[in-house]
Amino acid sequence: MRLDVENLACIRGERRIFSDLSFALGPGEALLVTGRNGAGKSTLLDLLAGWLTPAAGAVRVFEAGDRTLPESLHYVGHRDALKSALTARENLEFARDFLGSPALSPPDALEAVGLAHAAALPVAYLSAGQRRRIAIARLLVAHRPLWLLDEPTAALDTASQETLRKMMEQHREGGGLVIATTHSPLPLRDAKEIRIERPTPAERPA
Repeated sequence: MRLDVENLACIRGERRIFSDLSFALGPGEALLVTGRNGAGKSTLLDLLAGWLTPAAGAVRVFEAGDRTLPESLHYVGHRDALKSALTARENLEFARDFLGSPALSPPDALEAVGLAHAAALPVAYLSAGQRRRIAIARLLVAHRPLWLLDEPTAALDTASQETLRKMMEQHREGGGLVIATTHSPLPLRDAKEIRIERPTPAERPA
């Protein structure tokens, strides 16, 4: 799968978030998106996911087979998007069935993030870091070539951050793409990087 982003611009309300943003990713490549709070990092991921319409520019996907772009991606955002009343395993079973293209089984995915012991526990009983690890385990239960990750290391301890890094590198070795926003160092091999800057008052639309 290949992703081309050309001259992308976003305006929300009367505020220009960013403009003239371009990059391209091919199989096995990663992109780190940095910038201050409110600069537009999460907004960029929303545009790539198809949840917002760009003010200008285009997002093009190639070699995705019969899938559309939304059907080709995983998204892990600030909110973990888990059902508190369901167990860790039930949350992953739902994600697998909803997303299609089953990959790793829910028990194996939980083991991969170090939570096999929590499979039968309701998510409401788990810590913020454990819930984050379940959200990350969703990446493993269904195959999707593009991973969009918004501050993926939030609430993770050092060992869990290393587990996530290895997951991302393994995904890339299989030809997958990774786009991650981050404030913290995220040591991905040969990753590209773009920084989104807040527009100055003179650059904001009148």
